[in-house]
Amino acid sequence: MTKTLDADEILKHAAPLQRQQGHEIQPYGHIIKMPIALEESACSESVENLNQLLADTMTLRDLYKKHHWQVAGPTFYSLHLLFDKHFEEQSGLVDAIAERIQALGGVSLAMAPDVAETTLIPRAPMGREAAPAQISRLLHAHEIVLKEARTMARLAADRRDDGTNDLIVSSIIRTNEAQVWFVGEHVVDTPLVRTK
Repeated sequence: MTKTLDADEILKHAAPLQRQQGHEIQPYGHIIKMPIALEESACSESVENLNQLLADTMTLRDLYKKHHWQVAGPTFYSLHLLFDKHFEEQSGLVDAIAERIQALGGVSLAMAPDVAETTLIPRAPMGREAAPAQISRLLHAHEIVLKEARTMARLAADRRDDGTNDLIVSSIIRTNEAQVWFVGEHVVDTPLVRTK
């Protein structure tokens, strides 16, 4: 006896299930207890601080991409490449911060409207700015991130949250300090042709 295949029935199971809806499995701002030998209060405070740092790092990352696209002038090529390199480095920090939040049992910010509501970095104009203004804006954003990162690193150390402290000191502070140096050197007032 030959069994016939019902192609329509098979195809129903092969098609993607679209427009599914469900409830949140963990609301933003709530912590789940992870077996990481860290007090829940320490996790909660670190998650709150890291989400602020995440919002500001995402904003700084996006400023770099905006300036990468819109830079103009005699230093176009070098700044175009530098801004893109820094964008990539900030993207790595964004991922590391978000993953640390999740490892602590929290929920990381992820969507642009939430980031825009949370960031401390002033919004850049939609239009194009001259390169020195772009650089000044980036330096100010770095300063905001570094100031909060230093405070948050000390708080994490006080709570014995070594993982968060290490991430902030080893990755966030060091990366941002190096980027400040590279970007800041572009606006030192030195002559282009003469030394006198």
